[in-house]
Amino acid sequence: MDNFPIIRVITKLLMPYILLFAFYVQFHGDFGPGGGFQAGVILAAGLILYGLVFGLPALQKVAPPRVIEWLIALGVLVYAGTGIATMLLGGKFLDYEALKHHVLPGWLPEGQHLGIFLVELGVGITVTSVMTVIFYCFAGREPVDGH
Repeated sequence: MDNFPIIRVITKLLMPYILLFAFYVQFHGDFGPGGGFQAGVILAAGLILYGLVFGLPALQKVAPPRVIEWLIALGVLVYAGTGIATMLLGGKFLDYEALKHHVLPGWLPEGQHLGIFLVELGVGITVTSVMTVIFYCFAGREPVDGH
């Protein structure tokens, strides 16, 4: 894409807004439409756009494959860990009412909001990472028969 400076400039201008919109969808998913899956796909789409325009090596500098692989596991651990924490606190798996606390009331979410936030965060991290790894697999494959 070195021959298309307009596309490169427009991509650089759009990237902050794409990422900001992904974070908005992530953090306001419990109050309206959106959540972890949608935010993860938007964030991954921003990363994939960057990779398409600036090349796979440039994207791998921004989001190294090893870090992305660790983020897949982290997202699953956040999701499952929320469920296990609710069970350890006396509830059922993902029974968010078990997450009620009295630490910094009004500042930290509690109960239902905390549970939804953590689950959606885990889903968002996992979806972003998996979509990025899928892009890495397709973009990094060797051409077949010289095509």
